[in-house]
Amino acid sequence: MNETVKFIEDNKVLVICRGIYGEDLRKLIESLYKGGIRMAEVTFDQADPNAVEKTSSAISMLIKNFPDMKIGSGTVTRVEHVEATKKAGGEFCLSPDVNEEVIIATKEAGLISIPGAMTATEILTAHRAGADIVKIFPAGHLGLKYIKDIQGPINNVKFLAAAGVSEENFADFLETGYIGAGISGRLLDKKVIAEGNYEELTRRAKTFVDIAQSK
Repeated sequence: MNETVKFIEDNKVLVICRGIYGEDLRKLIESLYKGGIRMAEVTFDQADPNAVEKTSSAISMLIKNFPDMKIGSGTVTRVEHVEATKKAGGEFCLSPDVNEEVIIATKEAGLISIPGAMTATEILTAHRAGADIVKIFPAGHLGLKYIKDIQGPINNVKFLAAAGVSEENFADFLETGYIGAGISGRLLDKKVIAEGNYEELTRRAKTFVDIAQSK
């Protein structure tokens, strides 16, 4: 598990794959891989009754096609999601909230736990429950000063930023103390995907990776 946490710290850029599956997902990740991306999460769509099956299949497909990437799940809100991630071969679970039952199940499954939190109480509750990394969500809305204030008294927790991170501010998030960021909009641009302009996504991926490698 420590090796996976180190991999996250070293690579810093985690692409959030939401609402895209099958060949479309494979082509997306292939374009981002060319740009240097080495981590991806596939989210569980809370409104989709087939979310467990779809996400599990997507995780397994990505592991098969990109064996040197770290693949996990996102929007993990139930123990069932943790079990499905483990069965599919995923290595980590990200959540939008702090659910101690989910955190404990994730650790018992031997996976990396990355719950989402905002307040100091939520952050420390997640940490005490066994979270390896705490995802600050929504990081962009909260701003950089917020995490600086949080890190004063809570300097023993690893933080991942999510929501609102772009090429323009990614370096600022890293300099503030985040170990990395979950990126969705800029790397999962549905307009660009619909146009089939995967070269643009590769370019954006490379920009994020270059920033990560410079820090």
